[in-house]
Amino acid sequence: MIDKLNFDKMNGLIPAIIQDPTTRQVLMLGYMNKESLTKTLEERRVTFWSRTKDRLWQKGEISGNVLEVVSIKADCDGDALLVYAHPAGPVCHTGVHTCFGEEESDETSSVLGRLENTIRDRRLHQPEGSYTAKLFQQGTGRIAQKVGEEAIETVVAALQHDRDALKEESADLLYHLIVLLEEQGVAIADVAGILKKRMEQTASKPSTAD
Repeated sequence: MIDKLNFDKMNGLIPAIIQDPTTRQVLMLGYMNKESLTKTLEERRVTFWSRTKDRLWQKGEISGNVLEVVSIKADCDGDALLVYAHPAGPVCHTGVHTCFGEEESDETSSVLGRLENTIRDRRLHQPEGSYTAKLFQQGTGRIAQKVGEEAIETVVAALQHDRDALKEESADLLYHLIVLLEEQGVAIADVAGILKKRMEQTASKPSTAD
């Protein structure tokens, strides 16, 4: 990827737009050189080249509000990057959620978005006594097993036409599925992107009469 990028236009630097993969909010703009991009890819935490300090600068190295990388894409000319990253806290040094003066998007207040953030926090910090942290410690096999168990229980509730049980089991299924996605490094936004693409493909197909 690095070899295909054009760093020549800005004397060895390339602009990197940081975007929240859950809310799609643009969080900030920074600059990377080959060294900082390499470090970002290796550590999965956003690292820039500071033009004022003339050195590598990892976002959050002082505040702790790091940016956990989900994916990195280059534009069509290979001279700009779009970095999807989860913020560990306010991104701007002023304490605002984004460097453009925006507060956290209302979308992050959604149940699934907040749940994903909580699950990610449990994975990163492994608090004692946390069921979620224990699942991550047990690994992929156990997490996948729980997803399977909850899926079966959801199906059983549906076949029994027990709406209350169906809601409860569906909640358990969604929770464990998000844990599995997080363990595999997949964001809810990634799954939503696939669903959106499928919906667009379906909408573009001409309808046929029976």
